[in-house]
Amino acid sequence: MTTRRLTVAQALVRFLSNQYTERDGRTRRLIGGCWGIFGHGNVAGVGQALLETDQDMPYLQGRNEQAMVHAAVGYARQSDRLSTYACTTSIGPGATNLVTGAALATINHYPVLLLPGDVFATRPADPVLQQLENPRDRDVSVNDSLRPVSRYFDRIWRPEALMPSALEAVRVLTDPVETGAVTLALPQDVQVEAFDWPEEFFAERIWRVHRPGPDPRSVEAAAARIRSARRPLIVAGGGVHHSGAESTLRSFAESTGIPVSETQAGRGSLRYDHECELGSIGHTGTSASDDIARRADLVIGVGTRYSDFTTASRTVFAHPEVGFVNVNITSTDAHKQAATPVIGDARTTLEALGTVLDDHRVDEEYVREYRNGAERWARVVDRVTRGDGGGRPGQAEVLGALDDVVADTDVVVNAAGSMPEDLNKLWRCRERKQYHVEYGYSCMGYEIPAAIGARLADPDREVFALVGDGTYLMLNTELVTAVQEGIKINLVLVDNHGYASIGGLSEKVGGERFGTAYRYRDDDGAFTGSPLPVDLAANAASLGMEVLRVETVEQLRDALRASRDSTRPTAVYVATDPSKTQLPPEAWWDVPVAEVSERATTQSARKTYDDNKNAQRRHL
Repeated sequence: MTTRRLTVAQALVRFLSNQYTERDGRTRRLIGGCWGIFGHGNVAGVGQALLETDQDMPYLQGRNEQAMVHAAVGYARQSDRLSTYACTTSIGPGATNLVTGAALATINHYPVLLLPGDVFATRPADPVLQQLENPRDRDVSVNDSLRPVSRYFDRIWRPEALMPSALEAVRVLTDPVETGAVTLALPQDVQVEAFDWPEEFFAERIWRVHRPGPDPRSVEAAAARIRSARRPLIVAGGGVHHSGAESTLRSFAESTGIPVSETQAGRGSLRYDHECELGSIGHTGTSASDDIARRADLVIGVGTRYSDFTTASRTVFAHPEVGFVNVNITSTDAHKQAATPVIGDARTTLEALGTVLDDHRVDEEYVREYRNGAERWARVVDRVTRGDGGGRPGQAEVLGALDDVVADTDVVVNAAGSMPEDLNKLWRCRERKQYHVEYGYSCMGYEIPAAIGARLADPDREVFALVGDGTYLMLNTELVTAVQEGIKINLVLVDNHGYASIGGLSEKVGGERFGTAYRYRDDDGAFTGSPLPVDLAANAASLGMEVLRVETVEQLRDALRASRDSTRPTAVYVATDPSKTQLPPEAWWDVPVAEVSERATTQSARKTYDDNKNAQRRHL
């Protein structure tokens, strides 16, 4: 047997360089490169290995470990989960900074490989720098905090253990059911230890991402329920995009006449002006979608996990005899809502259902009803996003200006704050990859690094990161990476002087916007004084960005065009008018309110909460 003598880190990098995915005849590299921040726990191991193999494994210098994972997720999402990045960190705080990003990846079912340094396996000194001492479990390190947020976790105590573990890690990364964050914790002495590796370990491997078909009896059962329904509704989730099932869903909807609503992850499943498209559903949904959902007698979930925003905390599907059919590759999600489960790849399953239902179509009166609702909502979108054109723009007007500028293939990235609600209701999705909003974890700080990842994965698309001041102050560091690497992203920096989304929610639940504004304290100690003199545009410029400041909608539109045409990473800064309020929610969201309080605002909010709580139901 031919062997090659390499360190564990060198062997791991060479192994990863030869892993590929294949789906529908297209082959692509699984690990596109490695993000890294080096410390004593990985600089001599993975760092040295990347130095030796820079041509085989491209390296990107991160500024924050959490942001590195977000960038990898953005890349994976834009790559249809068929390619991702690895992220390496030192032991200690660098490793624990990965936890938030790992949770985001796993919740959203996006593959990312984490390679944190770890304690010494040989324990030459005990404890070593940054080692967590647990007197009951001596093999526990801070990296164990990654276990609950990883789909696969292993600590490589011995060199030879890398081979089975690395293969299993790649199996999980490429499995459409199991994928998420994968962690290989690497003790710092083991990383640099030499071993004679069999050449077969470094052979090129192609991991086929299969499209499992549904059980025919499940298809027949689902088809029977669809035939008997008078008011069916499709809820398209992220699984539609994961499967690349958009065209199949379009054909299915056109043939049957069944309307389509979308979750945050499913936005763009149909083009915004398609005859069957109703827009988003649930708490941040459109009136067109939620009105139909309330009266639907059958809900057909395709690739959705039914989060509380989607179901309006189990209040939006209000028909007394509503039933569910769930198409999902994951058994857990397929069985939710006491549904008739159809377990399989979304595209394959919709094709099978379409064949069985090729002669079925809903009543044309129902079609006219939901089309009228969609047309009414389109007029609302026009009115809100165009505004009055005077003074500082509201957030909806910012989206209207951006809508005027973007091309169909441009990408809009967002994750947290008040922007996802406005985007979900108001954004007109024109193409399957245009709407890139992370809402499974709704993680502040995702936008900038994810935009970098999306641009790396799809360099021919312009990418716009929509960022509020709260998110910007929390995690803006990867702007430096964009400048360093010449990665062209367009940052739309919206300044509304605080946490606008939570401020509004706080007011509704009796919290009176406490602690949500970026202002000085007043004489009574409350945060109601003057806005803080923070210059976010100057900050972005100090990090190397080209910055365009605007004050009006017309200036904003011109600046967005200039940013799009620029070859440099560019930020467009706009201070918005918070008094130009958002549209109210079309459905409820369960945020518990204090049951006992001396404040009248809280008492009133509790009464409203109890009234809505009574409408909640369990679908059993």
